Amino acid sequence: MRFTRFTVSQLLAMAALAASGAAFASGNHAGGHGHDDGGETAIGKPGVAAKASRTITIEMSDNMRYTPSNIQVKQGETVRFIVKNAGQVKHELSLGTEKELLEHLEQMKKFPDMEHDEPSKVTLQPGKQGEIVWQFTKAGAVNFACLMPGHYEAGMKGAIKVGRK
Repeated sequence: MRFTRFTVSQLLAMAALAASGAAFASGNHAGGHGHDDGGETAIGKPGVAAKASRTITIEMSDNMRYTPSNIQVKQGETVRFIVKNAGQVKHELSLGTEKELLEHLEQMKKFPDMEHDEPSKVTLQPGKQGEIVWQFTKAGAVNFACLMPGHYEAGMKGAIKVGRK
C-alpha cells in the first residue's frame, strides 16, 4: 500500500482520536470510576431528544461569532441545540470545559481536517445545520467554541451557565 501525505495525516488523526477517546472514556477521579455513569463527563452527558425540555437555535457566522453566545439552562435540563452554519466557511460547535477546548484546539492545529464523531460536537459545511442534544447534569459553566484553525483565536466562543435546580 502506498502512503500519501494525506493518508499519513488521517492515520495520525485517527490515532490521536482513539487515544483521546480512551482518556475521556476513563472518566475523572472526582466523578468516581468503575461504574456505569451513562457517559457523563465534567459538562454533563449526551441527552435523549425525546426528553429535551426546549430547543435552542445557535447560528455560526463568518464574523467568528455565535448567536446567541451566552445561554442559561437549569441543572438536569436536556436541551436540543439546532446549530446552523450561516457562513461561507466550515465551522463547528464543540461543548467542553475551557481546559478540554484548549487541549482540543491544539489537536486541531496539528490535524485541521479532523472529523468529529462525539455527541458534544458538530462540524458543519457552509449553509448546513446539525444538532446536539445534551443533558446538563452539573451546575456551573459549560463552554463552547469553534476549534477550526484561527476561529477560536478570533473570538468564536460562548458560554452556557448551568443554574442549580
